[in-house]
Amino acid sequence: MRNLFFFFLALLATNAATGAERNILLIIADDHGCDAGCYGNSVVNTPSIDALALDGTLFTHSFCTTASCSASRSVILTGMHNHANGQYGHAHDYHKFSTWVNAASLPVYLKYAGYRTARCGKFHVDPESVYGFEKIIPGGGRNDEEMADNCAGFISQPDERPFFLYFCFSDPHRGGGVDHSKPHSPNQFGNETASVADVRNEYSPEKIVVPGFLPDTPACREELAEYYQAVTRFDAAIGRLLQHLKDAGVYDRTLVIYMSDHGIAMPGAKTTLYEGGMHSPLVVRNPYAKTRGIENNAMISWVDITPTMLDFAGILDANTTKVEQGVVAKLEQKAQQSDGLKKDYASPGTLHGRSFLSILEKTDPAGWDEVFASHTFHEIQMYYPMRAVRERKYKLIWNIACGLPFPFASDLWAASTWQEQFKQGPEAPYGPWTVDSYIHRPAFELFDIQADPHESKNLADDHRYADTLERMKVKLKEYQRRTNDPWILKWQYE
Repeated sequence: MRNLFFFFLALLATNAATGAERNILLIIADDHGCDAGCYGNSVVNTPSIDALALDGTLFTHSFCTTASCSASRSVILTGMHNHANGQYGHAHDYHKFSTWVNAASLPVYLKYAGYRTARCGKFHVDPESVYGFEKIIPGGGRNDEEMADNCAGFISQPDERPFFLYFCFSDPHRGGGVDHSKPHSPNQFGNETASVADVRNEYSPEKIVVPGFLPDTPACREELAEYYQAVTRFDAAIGRLLQHLKDAGVYDRTLVIYMSDHGIAMPGAKTTLYEGGMHSPLVVRNPYAKTRGIENNAMISWVDITPTMLDFAGILDANTTKVEQGVVAKLEQKAQQSDGLKKDYASPGTLHGRSFLSILEKTDPAGWDEVFASHTFHEIQMYYPMRAVRERKYKLIWNIACGLPFPFASDLWAASTWQEQFKQGPEAPYGPWTVDSYIHRPAFELFDIQADPHESKNLADDHRYADTLERMKVKLKEYQRRTNDPWILKWQYE
């Protein structure tokens, strides 16, 4: 009996030393479009993301629900569209938007399921009571590899509990610096504040791949070259973070998800529901999967991220695709003690998405053929609610406040890419649009994405597409009803 006792002590010590099973690492970049080698960009240097894709699943049709930082992160962490969770726009400073206090989030779900949780880097959601992590690991700014190193202790910590690490870069978001030594004074995308060790590549503007939704101008190429440099910087930190998993012996016990909050910080992408804003990278490595190096064309939404991780953690009821009732009961008890305004909003257990864990090893899974999007604010001054449904072939955007000029985020308005076209007048070209058509938008924009991937031709007023337009309007209304969207009222009186 004494020998058996010491055997179990040794077994516990071994488990603590090598780490628990079913850990989760969620890595989020800030304003990274699908600019990586694994997504077909042969210029930008992203060896770490590319290696992760070869060892996992790359989603070719993955979409944010809103191309705005705080709002998008609230969706990622709650599995709910931001019009329902209350995080309508930015959380910081005077913008002051926040999630309903009785909502439940991924770190809290996982805490009640026995996980230890930590975050490092950009947070950008409120309140702390909703998004509470047990540990906050120091890190931020543009010193990406230093952030990765700061997480090594948490990853290797002897503990019987599995871990959830939420790791968020500030790259490649635009920075405060402008390089006046270059002909068109590009924004430096944080490159000016990064440590020497974190600067990996400088790119020639002449070699840049300009996407079709942006103007192919010298000013745009200069800014994209700075953006590429920031992408390569955080890619190196991803490699370093994954190496810490391997050094701790937990890489093959950890679900790794790499994604961006939304598309690139350029007019035509960020803060819009055009493809440049919605279409975002998603690479997932399930350590228990048998097949790797897969390209999966399922249409994935950011509301699917939380359900997938809950599924991996074993607390998603397979029969109902909802959070297990035992966990929900604990959270409902906590919510009853809060001073939330309305208990029927954002109640614990509410999920708008579904798990894609079961399709990770498939290339063309059935039933994943549409996503929905909801944007209301970015900065507090930028009221411009939009709702969208995106199918394989068609996409409908409803510009609810179409009578207003489209509002600009302060950094996008100042972008040399935009300013050089804007100063030429309203008829100056800007990607597939003119300056004027980008600013002044109709109520409905209907696009054939397969024939017109850069959304240059609005079909909403074409009688040949009247049935398609009406069908997608009905689908949009049903989505709003299903997700408790307050802006559904605008169908009645505007």
